[in-house]
Amino acid sequence: MQGKIEKYILQELDRKKGLLFALIDPLDYKSPQEAVKTAKNADEADADIILIGGSTGVQGEDLDSITRAIKESVSKPVVLFPGNIGTLTKYADAVYFMSMLNSRNTYWISEAQVLAAPMVKRYGIEPLPVAYVVVDPGGTVGWVGDAKRLPRSKPKIAAAFAMAAEYMGFRFFITDAGSNPAEGHVPLEMISAVKSCITIPYVAAGGIRTPDQAKAVIKAGADIIQVGTAFERESSVAKIKEMVKAVREGAKGR
Repeated sequence: MQGKIEKYILQELDRKKGLLFALIDPLDYKSPQEAVKTAKNADEADADIILIGGSTGVQGEDLDSITRAIKESVSKPVVLFPGNIGTLTKYADAVYFMSMLNSRNTYWISEAQVLAAPMVKRYGIEPLPVAYVVVDPGGTVGWVGDAKRLPRSKPKIAAAFAMAAEYMGFRFFITDAGSNPAEGHVPLEMISAVKSCITIPYVAAGGIRTPDQAKAVIKAGADIIQVGTAFERESSVAKIKEMVKAVREGAKGR
């Protein structure tokens, strides 16, 4: 059954055709106040979701505090991008309930999810069924998740993972090149290949730094982009608005 946040995402996709999720990793900011400010600016600039999390991840009281502060400061849904079972808080609206399909370690495929499920239910946060794959170079998430990273030159492999994810019942699919990869975002050929064979929303993450890149990734087929590092470096409302505008233009150009 679709929950409130999933319905919101699908409705916004139907209306706007392309969405931008602003990712806030509290550990990458000098202070919690700066992280909250970026979230507020993203909300004002019309980012569609505020994500909180990262590969290692703040947790416990610190996560509770910053999630509560962001939730009180924005109008858009606040969704967790968890790094492990400890990166959950009752103050979020929803959580990527993720399985890293190309991990070598079963913990990241299903065991962490088994451990986290009772907590998600107890906290009353909405689980979003997300299939997640890591593409070269993979960054910290590739190392932490012991990923058998997808080669950038093999788009058909990514497409096969995407099809398998949809057939297994996942309702979102993410490719992630890792945080701020030198090689840049997932190749456009791979993005097009993935989108051509699935009907569920497709999220492209990692290495999207400029409005031109955002527009190209959406135009190639991604339904949603996640942007984190670019907003850590420049989080003005004007900067984020440029990215949001590029996403909407890219969707119109498909």
